[in-house]
Amino acid sequence: MSKGALIGRLVAVTGAAALVLTGCAGTPDPGPETGGGAGDGGAAGDEVVLEFSQWWEPELPSGAFRALIDRFEAENPGIRVELLSGPYASTKEQVIAGAAAGTMSDVVGLDGAWVSDFAKQGSIADLTALMSEVGYDDSELASQVQANGATYMIPVVNFVYPMFINNDLLAAAGVDSPPTTRSEFAAAAAAVAEGGEAAGWILPLSLEAPNGIQNDVMSWVWASGGSMLEDGQPALVDNPDVSSATTFIQELWDAGVIAPGSFTMKEQDKVEEFTNGRVGMTISSLAHVNLIREQNPDLDFSITAIPAEDGYDGERGIPYASWGIGVAENSEHKAEAFKLIEFLMSESVNSELASIANAFPGNVNSVPDFVTEDELFGTAFEIYQSGFPANEFTGLPVAEQLMRDFGEEFQRALDGQQSMDDALAAAQAKWEREF
Repeated sequence: MSKGALIGRLVAVTGAAALVLTGCAGTPDPGPETGGGAGDGGAAGDEVVLEFSQWWEPELPSGAFRALIDRFEAENPGIRVELLSGPYASTKEQVIAGAAAGTMSDVVGLDGAWVSDFAKQGSIADLTALMSEVGYDDSELASQVQANGATYMIPVVNFVYPMFINNDLLAAAGVDSPPTTRSEFAAAAAAVAEGGEAAGWILPLSLEAPNGIQNDVMSWVWASGGSMLEDGQPALVDNPDVSSATTFIQELWDAGVIAPGSFTMKEQDKVEEFTNGRVGMTISSLAHVNLIREQNPDLDFSITAIPAEDGYDGERGIPYASWGIGVAENSEHKAEAFKLIEFLMSESVNSELASIANAFPGNVNSVPDFVTEDELFGTAFEIYQSGFPANEFTGLPVAEQLMRDFGEEFQRALDGQQSMDDALAAAQAKWEREF
């Protein structure tokens, strides 16, 4: 499949409904707190100061994102951009707090899981109206996240979530090749954990940041072509796709091959543990490759598709996520804020950003260069070509709460407080109330 065809496929899958939810973890260091909000950003004389809150900068090579912003400022004299950067979890907390208080940054990095709530709350601007006001042609946008027929988020770049493998740990455990099936994965995880110096797999299940349910639990369902929905409605009970995946994870848990601390662990924790060589395998975003290489240049790691259920030979669903962008409704500088969005979504800049982020671009005409320049990302591209992007939380009402509801019951099952069947039934009941 050509690059153009692949981009087209992404457009067809994501459409205008909504893109992926989960953000990507950044460095463990907390970012600056969001200040007084867009209304306080103001202008110094004739200079407009835009606050831009996001988790992207820590996940890119040092200075790379600031360099793009410097270029924007050079091309748009009179506009200065103040980056408020931090890990995904802390950025999420800041953005949600700013939304509630009406002090959200002018420009905000968004997760698709937040859009429905923010749109109902009136805290993010209607980009369809804003694009019309400034005369922006949206034909080059690969997708737009909408609520009630209006766009509130534009996906800037999109990431796949393959399985990361610590080659040295697996080799030392006598595992000759990356696992391709669940049984091979379980055997490899047990072999790594047997030495006692590292865990076989890591599973973040924090209820505070519950995207582990999406990235690390349901990804096993999608990897075998399964679904957690039926006709757009919850289908957790009497669903062999979901029950087999959750039972598999329960077996890994009972075998003691999963890193301790799962119930409070967030996504950035698993990245840190993998980077420091304390876990053999993890499901993670391609956005973390730069971070891992920068923090541990000696780590020998590879990527592979998430293992499928034994006997499954169909296409594998591949979790994916987006760096989305929006404008705060409380911003006093919406036109200038959209200039920044327009800059980041332009063909050349979006190609560059996708390349340095090792992601698929949000502009349909942009092409990243990493596919041919880096063997690891070439592999990721092949994995993507052979499967299909999958994330059924996309576009669901209160998507993050659905993850949290499932996580609460899933934790109780892993902890032995209820059976996995009872956990799925309880989660189903909660989901039906939300729908």
